[in-house]
Amino acid sequence: MYDQQKAHYLVVTGIVIKNGKYLITKRASTEKAFPNQWTVPGGKLELDDYSKRQKDTSSHWYNVFEGLLKREVMEETGLTVKNIRYLTSLAYIRSDGIPTIIVSLFADYAGGDVKLCPALTEYAWVSLEETKKYDLIEGIYEELEMLDGFLKGKEIGSWQKKN
Repeated sequence: MYDQQKAHYLVVTGIVIKNGKYLITKRASTEKAFPNQWTVPGGKLELDDYSKRQKDTSSHWYNVFEGLLKREVMEETGLTVKNIRYLTSLAYIRSDGIPTIIVSLFADYAGGDVKLCPALTEYAWVSLEETKKYDLIEGIYEELEMLDGFLKGKEIGSWQKKN
C-alpha cells in the first residue's frame, strides 16, 4: 500500500570541481522553484535510472546516486564527472507539497565543454570568494564553503548556516 507519509522525491546535486574552481549555473526565469538564482547541477531520481540496468546483486542496484549525478550533469551542462563523493543532505518541501530529500555530492570534472540545457541560462567557474557576487539559492554557499575547507585539508563536518 502506498504511504504518502513515506513518499519523497529523491534529488542529487553536484558541485563540479575543475582547476580549483566550482561550476555554478543560473536557473531560467521560467523555473518554478528558485527562478533566476544560481545553483549547481542536479535533478530527480527516476525509476529508469536503475531499473533498466542489470542488478549488482540478485536484489540490489548500487551507485544509484552516482549514476544519477552523471546523467544530470551531462543533461544540464554537457560535462562528464568522476570521483563522486558525498558532501551533505537536506530535506525540502516543494511548493506543491511534495517532500524532497536532496543528497549533495561533489565530483571532479572529467571532460567536455559546457553546453547548457534550456532550464539554465548562464554558468560560471568560480572560487569560493567569487561566489559572493552571485545570487545563490540559500544554503549553496555553505555547501561550497564545506567543500572548499575539505579540499584544503579540513574535515567536511556538518552544514551550518552562516550569518
